[in-house]
Amino acid sequence: MYIAGMDIGGTKCASILAEVTKESVRFLNRTEFPTGGGWKNVLERLAADLEKNAEKAGIPISDLAAVGISCGGPLDAERGLILSPPNLPGWDEVPVCAFFRSRWGIPARLMNDADACAVAEWKYGAGRGLSHVIFLTFGTGMGAGLILNGKLYEGACSSAGEIGHVRIGGDGPVGYGKRGSFEGYCSGSGIARLARILSEERAQSGKPYPIGGKENPSAKEIAEAARGGNEDAAEVYREAGRRLGTGLSILVDVLNPQMIVMGGVFMRSHDLLEDEMLRVMQRECLPHALEAVRIVPSELGERIGDYGAVVAGLDVAE
Repeated sequence: MYIAGMDIGGTKCASILAEVTKESVRFLNRTEFPTGGGWKNVLERLAADLEKNAEKAGIPISDLAAVGISCGGPLDAERGLILSPPNLPGWDEVPVCAFFRSRWGIPARLMNDADACAVAEWKYGAGRGLSHVIFLTFGTGMGAGLILNGKLYEGACSSAGEIGHVRIGGDGPVGYGKRGSFEGYCSGSGIARLARILSEERAQSGKPYPIGGKENPSAKEIAEAARGGNEDAAEVYREAGRRLGTGLSILVDVLNPQMIVMGGVFMRSHDLLEDEMLRVMQRECLPHALEAVRIVPSELGERIGDYGAVVAGLDVAE
């Protein structure tokens, strides 16, 4: 069957067309663009891109089984509403499912992006065959998708897994509207903020900015500098690794997963994070719970967001 996937992120959005079976997802085509211009413009662009992609593939829109929509929380999955995610300012009670249903007359389902990616890794990636899997986005933001006892756990109001909002430090970078939150330390934007804090401290003491002389380096630039021997850049990632270890220890002790899969920054830079992460986990976790869990980067790689968006439509596919 054919499913359309809409991946809505704080930095970019993508419209995806795929053929899906129980064993595999075959991507037919995809269009990506920077997020911006208000939610109406973004949804119109996603829909127009999907129509072009379907035409190129020779697939009538009427042949689509469903539209899956993946977006960071908070959201109301049951009513199909996006509810003011921190990385999407102005997206207040956006009726995203109704928009696509009314345009094409086919089923649409909205899922938290972490939930959608968790299901994707569980069905098609690193978590195949397991019953207790956690997926962490670790991208622009930080969220968790929870597969518990062989089922996706969404909670009473679709808010389960909002681990990025949990405070793990008393006075750290702001993320998800909270200083010292898990997202504040462990996200692409959080790592950039950590570097800025260090830069400001050094500038006040008359020392140069630590990472290539840049005042506002990105997480990617910081990683490149760390691998190039910049000690201050390496320390930014070590600190993020320590905080990552703290957050993971909470998940391991509370939920006792078999596997934690991470995308985004961890997938690209786990070499800079793992040593400190594991050191903290060995100190903080219950030993038997730590022994039972594996920590791995996403097996689905850079296409994890595409998989998540498409998989979001599976349950309502006709």
